[in-house]
Amino acid sequence: QVQLEESGGGLVQTGGSLRLSCAASGRTFSSYDMGWIRRTPGREPEFVAAITGSGGKTHSADSVRGRFTISRDNAKKMVYLQMNSLKPEDTAVYFCAGVNRPLYGLDDVRAYEYWGQGTQVTVSS
Repeated sequence: QVQLEESGGGLVQTGGSLRLSCAASGRTFSSYDMGWIRRTPGREPEFVAAITGSGGKTHSADSVRGRFTISRDNAKKMVYLQMNSLKPEDTAVYFCAGVNRPLYGLDDVRAYEYWGQGTQVTVSS
C-alpha cells in the first residue's frame, strides 16, 4: 500500500509554470506506476500523464503533450509534474495516483488504486 500527498499547486498567469510534487510513503514505491489526473467541477476526471515504476516509460494526454512533463525519483519516493505554458483550461484539482498491478491502461483513470487529496491549480487569463 502507498500513501500519497500532493503539493505545489497555486495561482499562476497564462503562460506561466508550476511544478507539482507528490510524496509517497511505502516500502516498494518503485513497483508502483504513477499518474497525474485532474478534475474540474461538472466534468469527468481527466488523465494528464503517467510514468512506469522504473521511470522508463511515460505517457501524456494530447491536451498537455509538449507542455507538461512527468518524472519520478524513486530514491526520494517522489513524483513530479512540471507544467509549462499553462492555459486557463488547465485549471483543475490535480491528483497524484498510483497502482501496483494495473488492470487498465495507465491513461485510464480506472487503473489507479491509490490517490492523494489533490492540489488546486488555477490559471488566470
